Amino acid sequence: MAGVVLAVVLGGVVGALARFGLSQRFPAKAGRLAPGILIANVVGSAIGGAVLGLAERAALSDEWSLIILTGFCGGLTTFSTWSVDTVELALGKHWRAALANLVVTLALAVGTAAVAYLLTR
Repeated sequence: MAGVVLAVVLGGVVGALARFGLSQRFPAKAGRLAPGILIANVVGSAIGGAVLGLAERAALSDEWSLIILTGFCGGLTTFSTWSVDTVELALGKHWRAALANLVVTLALAVGTAAVAYLLTR
């Protein structure tokens, strides 16, 4: 079990570094969506959907599911940054961008998770 815990931690580090890299490569502009965070959340959701599908048909062990989903995807995706970005957009009276951030992120993240699940189950 200690090996799995360490692997989850390392997966989280790799995921967080990937998110940091995406945020640097695709920085947020004032009053607009943060594309790096959007990409991180959508990619992480797609990976999560694929893990769910693979685990359902026993093509992925419970340990690997934990490492990938809890570790890597947990580090890659960020609900808190997305929430704060949305609040900041609203506070800056960038209503369209705030609403777009809500709708686009939810639609793409849930949509890609569902598609990835359906493709891998």
